[in-house]
Amino acid sequence: MRPLNIAVLGATGSIGRQTLDVIDRNPARFKLFGLSEGVRSTNRKAEYLVHGHAGEPEFDAQVEAMVTDPRCDLVVVAIPGARALAPTMSALHAGKEVALATKEVLVMAGALVMKAAGERGIRPIDSEHSAIWQCLWGEERKNVRGLIITASGGPFWAHPELDLDQVTVEQALNHPKWSMGPKVTIDSATLMNKGLELIEAHHLFGIPLDAISVCIHPQSVIHSLVEFIDGSLKAQLGRPDMRLPIAVALAYPDRLPDAVPPTTPRELSGLEFHDLDESRFPSVQLARQAAARSGGHPAVLNAANEEAVNAFLGGDIPFSGIVRVVERALSAFPGSGGTLEAILEADRWARAYIRENSVV
Repeated sequence: MRPLNIAVLGATGSIGRQTLDVIDRNPARFKLFGLSEGVRSTNRKAEYLVHGHAGEPEFDAQVEAMVTDPRCDLVVVAIPGARALAPTMSALHAGKEVALATKEVLVMAGALVMKAAGERGIRPIDSEHSAIWQCLWGEERKNVRGLIITASGGPFWAHPELDLDQVTVEQALNHPKWSMGPKVTIDSATLMNKGLELIEAHHLFGIPLDAISVCIHPQSVIHSLVEFIDGSLKAQLGRPDMRLPIAVALAYPDRLPDAVPPTTPRELSGLEFHDLDESRFPSVQLARQAAARSGGHPAVLNAANEEAVNAFLGGDIPFSGIVRVVERALSAFPGSGGTLEAILEADRWARAYIRENSVV
């Protein structure tokens, strides 16, 4: 059996680099077919080496050619933000297997993406969704009562004494468990990542929004849980190491030996679970409301959050201003349909609204 030809979009980011590591460690299983990166930083050999940024005509054309090439078997989407939507849809329409790390793709256009994926579905790389996916292998959806997405709580959950208006960028980027890029790390600090993950899980697994909850689990050992109608729970446990969900997505339906060091029973002692205080971290409720309104609202949620996070990282707004920006954009949005064109227009509307109204 020949190695699987894999294209990696976003190869210089945190997920992209770890994906390349998994590929390198399993040469009999995987071959790097192509990659895209924001800067030329690799001496790798592949059929496609695409350098540049989404939105640049030549870059977009080369990525399109790479993900639709008949020789490509699987596309790993690790480009951050809304710009990952177009190449994801191109890969799906070309019949490719897609391993998705960019949650914004499903937040913006989950129904359209899952329709394009068809029976193949999407292979999730997010640790929480990988956990749920694994827990659902061999199970019938009719037997699922709900999903429980775990959250580390980020750097501020355990410090109620902190004034979130005074939080610095350095503090917000200091995640207690995971090594991630800056945008995802800030989303973890506001817990907006859990709001986005709730919407993502709704689309990936066809579970109603009101049957998906979030709980704080500071140890990040249990990556998510599935509750069944008989009252039982199934959970996936493991080290907080993104190479594991990457390996699961690439090797499915097999597993790779020694993808990460094994978790020992001693590491499972002292596990904690806490309710999420949505009054202090309202992002999850905002996301739930946006998803319930559907149409372009989730795209506005996502775009406003991206713009607000960039503003915070640039020193233009306080940490607590991120959620306020998202709230204002959602309140002002007049609504739209659910076509791809309408969703992309909602994304543009949100970014223009924020700039034109000096929201940030």
